[in-house]
Amino acid sequence: MNDEFTPGTFVEPTSTVEISISCRNLLDMDVFSRSDPMCVVYHHPAGMSHWVELVRTEVIWDNLDPDFVTKVAIDYRFEIEQPLRFEVYDIDAPSANLENHDFLGYAECTLAQVVAAGYQGLSLPLLQNKSKYYPILPKNAKISKGSIILLAEELVQFKEEVTLKVQGYSMGRTKVYSCILAPKIFFVLSKINENGSYTVVYRSEASPGKTPVWRPATIPMRTLCNGDKDRTLQFHVFQVGLNGYHSSLGMVFTTVNKMSELVGSETVNLTGKNGLEKAATLKFAQVTIAPVFTFMEYISGGTQIHCCFAIDFTATSGSRPNPYEQAIQAVGEIIQDYDQTKKFPAYGFGARVPPSGEVRHNFPVTLTDNPFCNGIEGVMEAYRNCIRQIQLYGPTNFAPVIRDVANLARKNMEGNHYYVLVIITDGIITDMPQTKEVIVGAAHLPLSIIIVGVGRANFAAMDELDGDTVRLSYNGKFAPRDIVQFVPYRDSYTWMASVSPDAVQWYSGYESTGKVAKIRLAQEVLAEIPEQITSFMKSRSIVPVGRKTDQPTRARVTSGQGTSSS
Repeated sequence: MNDEFTPGTFVEPTSTVEISISCRNLLDMDVFSRSDPMCVVYHHPAGMSHWVELVRTEVIWDNLDPDFVTKVAIDYRFEIEQPLRFEVYDIDAPSANLENHDFLGYAECTLAQVVAAGYQGLSLPLLQNKSKYYPILPKNAKISKGSIILLAEELVQFKEEVTLKVQGYSMGRTKVYSCILAPKIFFVLSKINENGSYTVVYRSEASPGKTPVWRPATIPMRTLCNGDKDRTLQFHVFQVGLNGYHSSLGMVFTTVNKMSELVGSETVNLTGKNGLEKAATLKFAQVTIAPVFTFMEYISGGTQIHCCFAIDFTATSGSRPNPYEQAIQAVGEIIQDYDQTKKFPAYGFGARVPPSGEVRHNFPVTLTDNPFCNGIEGVMEAYRNCIRQIQLYGPTNFAPVIRDVANLARKNMEGNHYYVLVIITDGIITDMPQTKEVIVGAAHLPLSIIIVGVGRANFAAMDELDGDTVRLSYNGKFAPRDIVQFVPYRDSYTWMASVSPDAVQWYSGYESTGKVAKIRLAQEVLAEIPEQITSFMKSRSIVPVGRKTDQPTRARVTSGQGTSSS
């Protein structure tokens, strides 16, 4: 929330809160090790009849008392009931489908209950009935005695992030297997709360050897210390043990300001729980505080968003307006305001194209050499004209058109132009391996892909392309960014009935329902675009036009040869 006072303007009375999630005494569902928990968080938006997934935490291996790093950021409204649901699973396989994992329990509450619990946190028992995927408790199921602890903290508007690089020295204890395997060391970074407890904000990877060097960690300032650079932070260092039984090597207590001062200085000794110093030490090799630029700053600086359409011609509804036209209008009418040219390329695939009847998977909908249409109405007109001249055919191949738009984006890497490809399809994708390969290869480009599935086909495979839950990969290579958003859509009335039954009752007419559906569809498919744009800009270190290109504040880096400041 922006808390700046601006006379003559309107601001909704909301606060952004961050919920930290911990569990205690979880069921042990594994035979030779311990459960590997993950928490799935749902909310219940006003006007909707079902739970909507909000976020999934990371998986913490071999741990029955997990403190999850992933936080839930949500706007808090005092006057509105905001139900939340937390489901905990034991992850058994690299699958996004929750049916493939053991259900450990769930808890439901409201956001107000979490906020009202204060710094002590809200502790709730985990129940095992009424789960989304386990409506009936399985026979011989273990009865959970576990609990979930939810702690809320109001976040301030603080547009900075901290990058830390930490090194360790004289780490690890002598164990029997140390003669064969080098010790693996990791640290957990936590911030202190008002009641003296600590909340985890970062967990490093395990680095081998007694002098571990961990990957740099970039953490939003408001997550790390909520803007208070003198807030106490705790680095707790562990040596990896068998089945999650890790050994504590000691702790370092510091603040953001102290870390900045310690860069380039001597190492800091770890202390045990008894307060005595240990031989093991930490060194802050880098502490960089840099500004975080917003979507609005890039748009104000002149970044243009170009929308490209790709239409599946393997089948098309004959109604007017059909779901294809509704999707084109819903997305196009929003994005056209960010494109000064108002010219939109439109491509088709899966059709036999005149004059020879050749099957094409990437042809201009205009049926000319020029795919650009004047405005959204031009796209609609070209689409309607194309239907009368081509033959609907197949199969449903995405890769060719994604590859061409990716090549266009590849020519504009400076941040002045960003491309959004809207694919509207009613068929099951038939070139999934090729599509995954081209998306993973395009994830570093100024490109987002929106897939709108219309009709009644089984679109389960599309969820794999949408990397919200599990980052998309191909042959072991992971996409550096999530650039795909998938939304299933049949027609205005059916879709509104599924996402907001109450709205259908209020807007019972077909025309009025269609208008509301168009608004809701636009919100659904475009919600991730601002974050995807800023993530691209950040990956390229692009500063918005008009902003000072000063070096990051308090940025210091040290190496074995000396220290430099920037």
